This record gives sequence, structure tokens and C-alpha cells, in this order.
Amino acid sequence: MVREKKLVDEVSGWLRIYDDGSVDRTWTGPPEVKFMAEPVPSHDEFVDGVSTRDIFTCEKSNLKARVYLPEKELGETEKFPILVHFHGGGFCISQADWYIYYHIYTRLARSSRVICVSAFLRRAPEHRLPAAIDDGYSTLLWLRSLARGESYGPSWLKESADFDRVFLIGDSSGGNLVHEVAARAGKADLSPLRLAGAVPIHPGYVRSERSRSELEQPQTPFLTLDMVDKFLSLALPVGCNKDHPITCPMGPAAPPLEGLKLPPYLLCIADQDLLIDSEMEFYEAMKKANKDVELFISTGVGHSFYLNKIAVDMDPNTTKQTSNLIAGIKEFIKKH
Repeated sequence: MVREKKLVDEVSGWLRIYDDGSVDRTWTGPPEVKFMAEPVPSHDEFVDGVSTRDIFTCEKSNLKARVYLPEKELGETEKFPILVHFHGGGFCISQADWYIYYHIYTRLARSSRVICVSAFLRRAPEHRLPAAIDDGYSTLLWLRSLARGESYGPSWLKESADFDRVFLIGDSSGGNLVHEVAARAGKADLSPLRLAGAVPIHPGYVRSERSRSELEQPQTPFLTLDMVDKFLSLALPVGCNKDHPITCPMGPAAPPLEGLKLPPYLLCIADQDLLIDSEMEFYEAMKKANKDVELFISTGVGHSFYLNKIAVDMDPNTTKQTSNLIAGIKEFIKKH
């Protein structure tokens, strides 16, 4: 007789965990938004000026990345800077090929004239942190090996990429990975690759004690307090709480920011984000440590607003703030 497995935990439509250890990430929320959590097939041909291709960055460990390549414009001869992207999802859900990332990173690649390399990251609870950090850093080292001519890579990437201008970018929990990978990179010889900048967008910074913004800001389908608590309980190393350095890099348990070799940062926040207070605390700690950090604020919107394609299409302010965010990232890349 087959024993029926029992549900032991779930996260608001996104994730279910069963007593046999299996994990189901099938979307069970409103069907009208399901398309945003579905994979988009890669396409070698240029669609609206961007080609997307999935390539192995480490066949031994089965690591992959989705690469967004903008089409060369008439008279365009310069190589493209590289954005290494880490997806969000509380370290537990989402994939690099989901539509929520496809719609925004094709747009960013096209408008900012950059190659985006979006890493497929291992997810918790099957792979607790620091697994996703290891995968993100491995993606950066793979690019270094291409720059050095030490490993195989597609010729179109080598010919089009400017390895002297590599940037890290990440959404939500991916913003945490940006800082962790940047800190690791500061201890390594990446030459001839140069880490030119880092763009954490609405990073998942928290403390064990609720901040005022967590208690007062509106919750959204992209971020609720229940999601924060459950995702982090599933993702952080066993026995650790939110004061862990990965989720609280400005806290006493984290390496002092003063001692880290970091590239210039563009910290992007939203003024209606549940996590804005702890994100601002990180910004102030970076400034106090004399780090090169700029602040970009989106107004009238919440956590990861630009990933919500329905709101981007239907709400005038979300449309405006998304365009402003892309313009801000483009300007940061241009400066560095």
C-alpha cells in the first residue's frame, strides 16, 4: 500500500513541503498571474533585439546560466559590459528562465547595451545557503576562465563581451547574493576580468527583531512577512536566525564592512518596501565604512515592483518607476 505523503509546511501559493522531504513549487495562487512564474524557452534568434541562450557554466556540477545577448546596432563596434544576475525568491523559489525575469532583463539588455548572464541557482530547502552563493561565485569564476582563455565558451560570447566591465546585479534575495559574491571576489585575483560594480535591488536584509517598516508598510504578493519568515527559516544554515551575515551584513555577526574590498554599489530601494528600514541601515553602514555606494529610490512602489508585468503594463506609476530604475542602472553602468 502506498502511503499518502502529508503536507508539513507551505508558503502562500509558492511552495509546499511534504513529510517525505519532497518540495512542490507549482504555482497555486491566482491563475491569472501564473504566466509570470513559468519558464520562457530560450531563442537563438533575436526577438525584439535580444537573443537568449542557456549554456553550461560548469558541466561537472550541472550549473547553467541564461544569457541575454543584445543585437548589434548599425555602426555599433564596442563590446558589451556583462551583468551577472542572481534571481530572487527568498533563496527557495523562482528560476533564471521565469517570465518575471525574462520581461525585465531582455529590456535591460536591449536598452542598456549589456550582456546579462543570469545564473540558475540551487534552491533551499534542498540546498541551504551558502549553496546559492557558491553557484553565483562559480558563475563569476567561469567568466574569468573565459577571459583567460582557460575554458571552453561560445565564441559569440567571447567576441561580444567586455570582461573589463563586469557588474553583479540581483533582485530581492539575489541582492543578498550580490554582496556575498562581491565580498568573495574582493579576496580573489579575477584578472583580466574586472568587477566594475554591484547593483543589489531591494535586497532581503532583515534582523531577528521586526523593523518599523516591516510592521507598517503594506504587504504584497511579492513579499509578505510570512514569506520572509518561512523562506529564511528554510534557507539559512540549520540553527541560524535572521541575524546571520547573509541576511544581516551590517550586523555584529557579519565581517566588518571596513575590511571588505568591494566595487562601487548602486543600492536600489523602494519607499513602500517592507524591508526599507534594514536596507537603509545597510546603506548607512556602507557609508560609515567609506564604501562607494549610491542610493536609488523608487517612489510609490513596493518590493520587486518592476517584476510584476501586470502592474508594469497597467499602473502608470509602476510603468514610470520601472523606466526610471532601468535608466538609473544604465547610467551607473555607463559611469563605471
